[in-house]
Amino acid sequence: YTPETLLTVAVRVFNERGYDGTSMEHLSRAAGISKSSIYHHVAGKEELLRRAVSRALDGLFAILEEPGAVRGRAIERVEYVTRRTVEVLMAEVPYVTLLLRVRGNTKTERWALERRREFDQRVSELLQAAVAEGDLRADVDIRLATRLLFGMVNSLVEW
Repeated sequence: YTPETLLTVAVRVFNERGYDGTSMEHLSRAAGISKSSIYHHVAGKEELLRRAVSRALDGLFAILEEPGAVRGRAIERVEYVTRRTVEVLMAEVPYVTLLLRVRGNTKTERWALERRREFDQRVSELLQAAVAEGDLRADVDIRLATRLLFGMVNSLVEW
């Protein structure tokens, strides 16, 4: 196993059993290697979780730096970010699925939830700019619109 292939196995098991319901024994059986072999690659289960959710979060945050997300009218940037978010989600389904299932029970999960909120806030700022530019109604509740937008996009992992 390489760290990458081990991560793939861990994400699959985390998604099947839940992070809290997964032990290092579950991971070693799924990978067909000993627990000590896993520890050769990572410090433990939480490091695997951090690597997995980082992969999803890095993909999402990278979108915000792409030219389509930083240039043009705000409404066009919202459309671009929405489309690219779906593309990243589809390219990284297991990793995004895991990210969407974290609940804040560990330090890594709390970090991931904070990063998700930061991403949502950045998109909320784009929506607010679209209101300021007159492309969205001024009476739109931006927080609600952001939640609805990502509720729709994130539900794709369950479809």
